[in-house]
Amino acid sequence: MSILFSGSELLEIALGIERNGAAFYQALADKTQNKDAKAIYDYLANQEKKHLNTFQGMLNTVGQYQPPEDYAEEYMLYLKSLVDNSVFSNITEAKQKAEKVSSEIEALDTGVQAENDSILFYTEMQNFVRQPDQKIVLNIIDEEKAHMRQLSQLKQMLQKR
Repeated sequence: MSILFSGSELLEIALGIERNGAAFYQALADKTQNKDAKAIYDYLANQEKKHLNTFQGMLNTVGQYQPPEDYAEEYMLYLKSLVDNSVFSNITEAKQKAEKVSSEIEALDTGVQAENDSILFYTEMQNFVRQPDQKIVLNIIDEEKAHMRQLSQLKQMLQKR
């Protein structure tokens, strides 16, 4: 059984997830006419950029850390599938998805799904980063959960109108 990702590779994937999320939320902020939605999208885009900086800092300290070899290849393939099947696989796709949404509700649903995908990936990722970095990943998971709550609250508010 072989290891498909090193700790640094997982962090590179996390950086990509955050870049894609920031691009999606920024495109939504640029597109919307709703000032409440724009404020939330701008906030979320900035949060994703903050996560980018956090993961970059982790990457700078992790070097070529290798996760323990007792993880089965099937599990690593599972992690890879989480990334491959996420809401956006690259910045271009994230921006295109934002442009194609036909309503604020659809945009919010897409955002919730993206946050959910991120939470799932980061939860699994905790098993593959150094012990000191696990708390950082847990904090990011908590922030992603808060983003989901914000998106859900905005959706409820818009549905009442």
